[in-house]
Amino acid sequence: MRILITGGAGFIGSNFVHYTLEKYPEDRIIVLDALTYAGNLENFNKHTWSNPNFQFFHGNIIDEDLVNELMRNVDTVVHFAAETHVDRSIREAGAFLETDIWGTYILLEAAKQNGIKRFVHISTDEVYGEAEGRPSVEGDDLKPKSPYAASKAGADRLAWSYWATYGLPVAISRCSNNYGPFQYPEKLIPLFVTNAIEEKPLPVYGHGKNTRDWIFVQDHCSGIDALLRSEDGKVNGEVFNISSENELSVLDITEIILATLKKPKSLINHVEDRPGHVTRHAVNPGKIRKALGWEPGYGFEENIAKTIDWYKANEDWWRNLKEKQAEYQEWIKTQYGDHS
Repeated sequence: MRILITGGAGFIGSNFVHYTLEKYPEDRIIVLDALTYAGNLENFNKHTWSNPNFQFFHGNIIDEDLVNELMRNVDTVVHFAAETHVDRSIREAGAFLETDIWGTYILLEAAKQNGIKRFVHISTDEVYGEAEGRPSVEGDDLKPKSPYAASKAGADRLAWSYWATYGLPVAISRCSNNYGPFQYPEKLIPLFVTNAIEEKPLPVYGHGKNTRDWIFVQDHCSGIDALLRSEDGKVNGEVFNISSENELSVLDITEIILATLKKPKSLINHVEDRPGHVTRHAVNPGKIRKALGWEPGYGFEENIAKTIDWYKANEDWWRNLKEKQAEYQEWIKTQYGDHS
């Protein structure tokens, strides 16, 4: 395959790049990334940079000319590029609409014009809003509760419309909360792990009992791989939830991190809850299991420990962000004040 991976220098995108180069060494990968605050060239090691089947382009998905130029050189697309943080969307909604919706439109148009054989759109379980009574299934109404979730819902439905209207071979992933290496430390697990290492407060919104469905990033990568390579009739025009069905609250995660690092619970600092905070996100992955035979391969306990160990072993990586990136420091101060 010749794959365009948008947002490939981000957390999940870079993990998918590593996954693909290792599993399919003959595939060619082109990464397009705007290198906004969460895109990081240090997510690629020297072996990736020296791989003749890997190319990186610095650019934005709203750049129509660049997108069309790159699209002419590939046959498949995996679209990660997005503004992704709920907290930021509450303060900066406009940037989410531009990247998540307009950027997706630019990509879909280019894919249509260039005869792309498979376009995998990375959506999110956030589009469902609350999982009330049971984990969300693909046919549930979309009731996004933040500008981020709404922008992703718009992009999700726009991608599907290009299959329904133009026959573009689109498949959509709605995955639960990912964790693992290379995750930017504004997100809960890397923020709390690195703060705990530094013995700084762990800022827990409200009571901390809000629950999320946690999946190791490699399992999401294998699910995306299944969507990318399965028969047309099984995936085109379809939405698939991806989940390892592991629901834990923010406090659960916090206590696991502190216990693993042997840090005191006194580091927990309850802060004012964020607006529109979803009580529960969870999705049912039964469809992808039945249709594609996908199964999660990683258990939570083992891999949260491996993830914590990765941040312990890669202090230079995250300290370059937390201590040297002015944008990160400004964000943390704005969001948490003296509470982190």
